[in-house]
Amino acid sequence: MNPLTPSARETTAVQRHARATPGHAGRVAAALERLEQAAAAHAPRIVLATSLGAEDMVLTDLIARHRLPIAVATLDTGALHAETLALVAQAESHYGLAIERFAPAAEAVVNFVRRHGERSMYESIEQRKACCALRKLEPLARLLAGRTAWVTGLRRAQSAARAEVPFEQVDESGRVKLNPLADWSDADVWHYIGEHGVPYNPLHDRFFPSIGCAPCTRAVALGEDPRAGRWWWEQEGAKECGLHVAQALPQHRADAPAPAERLAAEAQA
Repeated sequence: MNPLTPSARETTAVQRHARATPGHAGRVAAALERLEQAAAAHAPRIVLATSLGAEDMVLTDLIARHRLPIAVATLDTGALHAETLALVAQAESHYGLAIERFAPAAEAVVNFVRRHGERSMYESIEQRKACCALRKLEPLARLLAGRTAWVTGLRRAQSAARAEVPFEQVDESGRVKLNPLADWSDADVWHYIGEHGVPYNPLHDRFFPSIGCAPCTRAVALGEDPRAGRWWWEQEGAKECGLHVAQALPQHRADAPAPAERLAAEAQA
């Protein structure tokens, strides 16, 4: 990793990335319109599934600022950074809203760690994805239960694998999946955060552009791909946990477990 100069270390993520670009106000208005239309069509069965990343904090701000009837929920995987956990309480206080929390089954996590060890994610892609299934996909299935639509912070600029993210799609369970910021750049996200005083994870200031579980996230060097800090020991093509690739899974039978439930069960095996 390239060393950071003292001046670089002293800057914030807003100072490094925020920039007013042509069309920014229009993209904000369009994102808000998409949220308003989705809320009108799906309330009270719509939720923002927030990872508490910069994009999701923008969406939380839009929802709270405009009092949209969209629930906000997050996954507490049991392996998050302390800064991420602290941001949940900060956001609740800042916006005066309750963020729903969904955690993996404690006994299942204990059994998995006992069987595979605490560092099994480094041993193989299969082991890492099994951990993701247990800590993320199974709780996500509960988070989405009873919902007809969910909102995410996916953007095309985040990675090559997300370069064609649509504004709206249908997931493997038939729910509407909305990505209102699909066409936003990094500059758009951080300009909005700086302009509106949106709270964000301080790890972003420490060169963590993409933040997941603590064992699977590191800082990146200047000029390094933003997703390089996620599962850095794996090849680029594998760098998804499954939360946003489930729609590509084969169609499951009506009597078969949903993909998230099936993968979580396999993780415990």
